[in-house]
Amino acid sequence: MSNWQRPILVGGVGLSFSLWALQSLHHSVAQLSEFGVVGAIALGTGLLLFQKKNVKKIDVSLTTSPVDRETVDKAIAQAESLISFLETETENHNTIAQLRQRAAHLKTDLDRQEIQVAVTGGKGVGKTKLMQVLESTWLPQQQQSIVLKETPALFVSAETNSEAETVAKEMALAADLVLFVTAGDLTETEFQVLQQLKAASQRIMLVFNKQDQYLPTERTLVLQQLRQRVAGRLSADDVVAIASSPAPMKVRQHQSDESVQEWMEQPSPDLFALSEQFNQILTQDAQKLVWATTMRAAVALKAEAKQELDRVRRDRALPVIEQSQWIAAAAAFANPVPALDLLATAAISAQLVKDLGEIYQQKFSLQQAQAAAKMLGGLMLKLGLVELSTQTIGSLLKGNAFTYVAGGAVQGVSAAYLTRLAGLSLIEYFQEQEVSTNEATGQPFNLDRLGQKLQTVFQQNQRAAFLQGFAQQVVGYLAPKSPQPEVMLNQS
Repeated sequence: MSNWQRPILVGGVGLSFSLWALQSLHHSVAQLSEFGVVGAIALGTGLLLFQKKNVKKIDVSLTTSPVDRETVDKAIAQAESLISFLETETENHNTIAQLRQRAAHLKTDLDRQEIQVAVTGGKGVGKTKLMQVLESTWLPQQQQSIVLKETPALFVSAETNSEAETVAKEMALAADLVLFVTAGDLTETEFQVLQQLKAASQRIMLVFNKQDQYLPTERTLVLQQLRQRVAGRLSADDVVAIASSPAPMKVRQHQSDESVQEWMEQPSPDLFALSEQFNQILTQDAQKLVWATTMRAAVALKAEAKQELDRVRRDRALPVIEQSQWIAAAAAFANPVPALDLLATAAISAQLVKDLGEIYQQKFSLQQAQAAAKMLGGLMLKLGLVELSTQTIGSLLKGNAFTYVAGGAVQGVSAAYLTRLAGLSLIEYFQEQEVSTNEATGQPFNLDRLGQKLQTVFQQNQRAAFLQGFAQQVVGYLAPKSPQPEVMLNQS
């Protein structure tokens, strides 16, 4: 984008240098008020009007509405719209094709009759035996098509098994129903994973296995504790106690001749409570389970498309920020009058808001760009970023044999640094907004949220090594052939 096609920037920076020249001749420029700065920028821009059009927005947030067919259809349509929007901004046809294929699969998956069940839990809780018993005794009695899948064990601390644990969670989220198996009261780690699955709207049955290893009174107590622990997250009916592989029992039989015979007998698996609740869920909620699974997949697809769109836009936005930071550095370096330096910086910030807004489809009018730049400047002052960054950069350049060039270098590096912070904060802020095809005016800024982004970006970009390298880069840009002594940055 040519700088001459950017009226806010050209008008504001040009006017600042014009006023500086007038001051040098007549010494008549006084301090500019806040109104005067904005007004001067407006004089240097000319008219910049955008016609209002209808706004179309694509919600990429996780819906909290009850999951029904209409809700899922809407989520799939939103994902498809986002993919279409991404297609207009990227030439990566392979990615687009893959995303579209997944969206098409979601449509067919809505009418899926097969129910997918994941059996998960920690190591040694009896998942494999439970699978075997279900497949041999319960599954053949079902008229509906059901697929049981055992996940890798959760909560294995060895680093080599971290990938397996990730796979286990992914399998659980991809299933229609999860049998979360435990061998006693929930540990804190088990409870956290259960919460994560529930937060993703996953239907869960908490299965207390190996109850035969407890005394009858203890079994009742453990089951009661489990139901209390997950109250508000799972219904009491979805917490059941079973014994998939009861321990052999010693049987003693007294004979008529008064002799006694003893032998070990293997009790039958006790899955009654699980089978009863399982059958009820499949009878009443089978279709809803499929819809909920498809909904999770649609939300994941939207998130992936949004992430790709953010990457594409960030790649386009970073060169704009770099160009603005160099202009800000040059303006501050060459302009020794603080009030006029503020005028140029305000113009650069307003143009940056407008340019980044166009990239993120949050296009701003002249007045909105100026107001947004004013907000950014106010936030930086309020958060103390201006003073802190100037002091830090000044200490990095301290001790060099610069006169005017040294002072200008500090101002130039500070202006470039603050411009970069503003740009990166706007990127982070815009990425959180709803994806929009708005070609008229941008959405009002949430100052609290923008302030949080500023603080986060500042913390990420205040490392000494980064500031040293950045300062060297800016000084080299400002005076590449300067006969002045070379800047030696402190290493501390």
